[in-house]
Amino acid sequence: SVDSQARDHRLRWASQMDLKSALDDCNVALGLFLNNKFSEALDLLRPWSKDSMYHALGYSTMHAMQAAMTFEQHDILAAISTLKEALQTCQKFRKKNSVVESFSLLILKRGTDQLTEEEMHAEMCYAECLLQKAALTLVQDENMINFIKGGIKIRTSYNIYRECQQIVQMTQDRVKTDVYCQFEGGVKLGIGAFNLMLSLLPLRILRLLEFIGFSGNRDLGLTMLREGAAAHSLRAILSVLTLLMYQTYITVVLGGGEGNLQEAESLLEPYLKKYPNGSIIIFYGARISILKGNFEMAQVKFEECIAAQEEWRQIHHLCYWELMWSNSFQQQWLEAYRYADLLCKESRWSQAIYTFQKAAILSMLPEKDVKQTSENVEELFRRVESLKQRFAGKSIPTEKFAVRKARRYTSPTPVKLVLPPLEMMYIWNGFAILGKRADLTENMLVTIEKAETELQNNPKPAEYQVDDESLVQLLKGLCLKYLGRYLQAELCLNQVIQNEKRIRYDHYLVPYAHYEMGMLHKGQGEWEKAKRSIETAKNNYKDYSMESRLHFRIHAALNSLNTSGQDHP
Repeated sequence: SVDSQARDHRLRWASQMDLKSALDDCNVALGLFLNNKFSEALDLLRPWSKDSMYHALGYSTMHAMQAAMTFEQHDILAAISTLKEALQTCQKFRKKNSVVESFSLLILKRGTDQLTEEEMHAEMCYAECLLQKAALTLVQDENMINFIKGGIKIRTSYNIYRECQQIVQMTQDRVKTDVYCQFEGGVKLGIGAFNLMLSLLPLRILRLLEFIGFSGNRDLGLTMLREGAAAHSLRAILSVLTLLMYQTYITVVLGGGEGNLQEAESLLEPYLKKYPNGSIIIFYGARISILKGNFEMAQVKFEECIAAQEEWRQIHHLCYWELMWSNSFQQQWLEAYRYADLLCKESRWSQAIYTFQKAAILSMLPEKDVKQTSENVEELFRRVESLKQRFAGKSIPTEKFAVRKARRYTSPTPVKLVLPPLEMMYIWNGFAILGKRADLTENMLVTIEKAETELQNNPKPAEYQVDDESLVQLLKGLCLKYLGRYLQAELCLNQVIQNEKRIRYDHYLVPYAHYEMGMLHKGQGEWEKAKRSIETAKNNYKDYSMESRLHFRIHAALNSLNTSGQDHP
């Protein structure tokens, strides 16, 4: 059994730990981890985490994954401190004075013979810990000012990976031992993840990061990660998880909403066979169902994922978040409320967003249903502002957005928000997912048109009237686009653009409408028109809500137009 294997390892290497044994131990720990035995995996790695670079790396990687899932300040700080210790452990094994500059000279001058196998792996593990520290800070702040603030040596990490890549290129004729293949797997993961991460960043953020003349190559990143995922190395699963994260989340929230689901499914398949009860594996299977528009099937899988383990509650919270949206797409508001309420009670990631979601969802329900929940919608909206958090002096953009929208309820005679859960759905790019289901998109259109009629018949239009009308037109335009009614969709988006001078608060609607207009043209193969609209969104507007998120989407859209445009004269 896995447990007795682990025990044998501990007894056998009680006095010394060579590279091969360390890698074997990490492999056992990984098996435990993927089978939901999280604390057993950590217990196996902890005793050696100060004396073996791979135990240190494995131990801190699991903490980093935990922190990335909970988003809790306390977990993030704990993971960062574990990573600092891991960096110290790796440092012990690095070539003395191997500051990157001298390390590269070392390779150039004397070839790789000067580096022992242990020193090669030490460079790699050091770079990997640095990269994870950077990724954790990225989790905290979408604007990534933290990247610099935390003084994270992202460039150092990248340079070490490049040196390691050089070593691989110079030692291609070596007999490839298992230990060497592990090193190669590390290079693919690092170079791949770096290129992919940097390819997402808009130019202005690259400048902010001082990556002058430095940008990620998305295709190279994907190729490297695919090769890493296909290899038999300890880091294969990390390459797989990076690709899954990219195809199922990053492309949706920060891109145009079209991840490669076929690839995601084929990457996941062998792991589903090997770890049928592994909650992280089941979770991604469920997420893929969501992205295909198969919400009913996804709900069953998320329930399975929740039942699979109790130890890491944060995986439950990720499931609640998904189930909240999945029910929202189906307009099962009472069910959606149940999950928003669970998040409010159990997860500390963002109480402001959860409370806003709860109030927003309840505002879609008839009065009698709200009474049954014994919640007060206005009271909930009023509470949002006090729940806002700050990370490193910055607030989370989505929280800021929720706070700004909820402020309407602070007035003694509040003007109700119009379709607030649909506006949030849009912010998370949920319409790209809803659009996979024509039946549910039609139902959503009915709800939106009902709100449109109510606004038109409003006897006493408030100061928010034009803003609310514009929001309704944007959402209506999106539904029409996904239903293939392009001309009507264009009319709706144009209405938002024409309201530009009259919008008083929700200025974000106009640049987003230009972007959506561009995506509408792109979908119809009108490349030049698409580019013009998207460039307008990029260059003519600033200082609006959710600006950095739109710039990510614009960057992804222009990239894809530039590559597709070459195939379409």
